[in-house]
Amino acid sequence: LRAGLGKGDVKFILEGEKLQGEFALVKTRQDEKSWLLLKKKDRFATQEDVLQANRSVVSQQTVEELLEAGAPAAFRQRKVQQLRRHEALESAALREAPLAAMPHQIRPMLATLVKEPFDHPDWLFEVKWDGYRAVAELAGGEVALYSRNLLPLNEKFFPLVEALRKFALTAVLDGEIVVVDDRGQPDFQLLQNYRKTGSGHLLYYVFDLLHFQGHDLTGLPLLQRKELLKKILPPSPKIRFSDHVRQDGILFFAAVKGKGLEGIVAKEAHSLYTIGRRSRHWLKVKTLQTQEGVIAGFTAPRGGRKHFGTLVLGVYDQDELVCIGHAGGGFNAQELAEIHARLESLIQKDCPFQVLPETQMPATWVKPELVCEVVFHGWTAEGVMRQPSFRRLREDKAPRDVVREGDAKGAKP
Repeated sequence: LRAGLGKGDVKFILEGEKLQGEFALVKTRQDEKSWLLLKKKDRFATQEDVLQANRSVVSQQTVEELLEAGAPAAFRQRKVQQLRRHEALESAALREAPLAAMPHQIRPMLATLVKEPFDHPDWLFEVKWDGYRAVAELAGGEVALYSRNLLPLNEKFFPLVEALRKFALTAVLDGEIVVVDDRGQPDFQLLQNYRKTGSGHLLYYVFDLLHFQGHDLTGLPLLQRKELLKKILPPSPKIRFSDHVRQDGILFFAAVKGKGLEGIVAKEAHSLYTIGRRSRHWLKVKTLQTQEGVIAGFTAPRGGRKHFGTLVLGVYDQDELVCIGHAGGGFNAQELAEIHARLESLIQKDCPFQVLPETQMPATWVKPELVCEVVFHGWTAEGVMRQPSFRRLREDKAPRDVVREGDAKGAKP
């Protein structure tokens, strides 16, 4: 850049909403202030007058409208955001991060379940959001939003994609997609039905930054990654920074439980980001004891119930599907009908377990393709759940990723 300035010829690329493509600044005379801005004839070149696009990308207002509405505050906010992003670009942490091509199709780092919260000065504590884990890749005005199992989410959650497009960032974000009700409470059912109903308030809580402006950040300590993330995220009604508290995990867990939230995630402040791995540097504590299960079969209904009696559930141990019990409670009439309709197309003759499990009634076996979540009250010595009750289907979970979530021994610091 300095060499180009000295020669009077600076070439650069813009990736904005209004200006895109390659430009050049060319000095016309010896006068330091005499420069021409030229647009290269690339695919972004147009005969349209860009000055006619006189509405702000952020507020959708003109300068005059902003001034009438008290624009000084808006301008100050924009200026602060520009300064914060400049701080991030000039930070020592970013300079330490190696240059690398942007990664794609990232499987996120996962937390290990522990039973109790704890206090520790070297750990951060975040809300465990009740939603879909999602990675967002942003580059050149394009956004790829996908689940932890690499399923595309752009179409399903288009409002988030539109919000992310406005950021004009080159970055990879990790976070959780949530729908909250009018009280601000996360509602998983609203999330599952959002594409059909549009009900609730759709949000993307971002808690990690994996790549930024050509730098791989996965080798930086978590606290540095979060500090950079907070600086570069513009204000947005749909994209939120997922903040944290330090040290006071027990008190934070009590507050989260009191608000009816799912739990907390404890993260070692200096932890690196290990792609696609479950780590003991990240720990999760749930307010309810829950377990995911692969639906392997169902039994016939009894009494006045329709559709089915119980779901036979399993988890994977290495490559083997192992039975962990059956759940017969927690269903409403609509869930009984909808789940049964989906299972009918998956019926097969063979039992998907290598060892035939004991069931209260003869089971109809199905291909192990659906995942559900249950609430239960501990494990028997034989590895079977006590009193499991259906909570919800988990469309975002792949069957092969479903394992028994026991408390990790020695995981708590």
